[in-house]
Amino acid sequence: MSGYAEFLCRAKKATYAGKGREVSSSRSKSHDLKYSEGNKMYYDTYIGESDFAGEEALWVNDSPVWCMNYIGRVLDGRFSGDFLKSALLNVPLETPYRGPAEYREGNYVYQCSVSGEFEWFQGYEQIFCGDILTYECFFHGGKIHTVR
Repeated sequence: MSGYAEFLCRAKKATYAGKGREVSSSRSKSHDLKYSEGNKMYYDTYIGESDFAGEEALWVNDSPVWCMNYIGRVLDGRFSGDFLKSALLNVPLETPYRGPAEYREGNYVYQCSVSGEFEWFQGYEQIFCGDILTYECFFHGGKIHTVR
């Protein structure tokens, strides 16, 4: 799976976190974003708005090799989608799933914890405005093996 983390970081910065343009919906009312380089393709699709669920996946040579599912929700009106995107722009190469372990901007604090490795992992992220929890998201994923 080496080399995929760098591609995923670039893809994430070019799509949702980077306020990239959506592509045609794959399902009714889904939000879909796509990024590709050479033989690699990244696709992020989610449904919902303040309560949402989605999937990010990576294909190499038209075969799926990695996937991450997520589900999250906004818990308070002080949540800032722009702050979330700023945090996600700082996705670390060592854990290229969501954002860094911690990110701060003004009164907002983003925290993300992950267990496992690139091939099999799970994690949780949250955003606070002051002491108020405004957002949370669970995610998990890993490598994909396809039989032909």
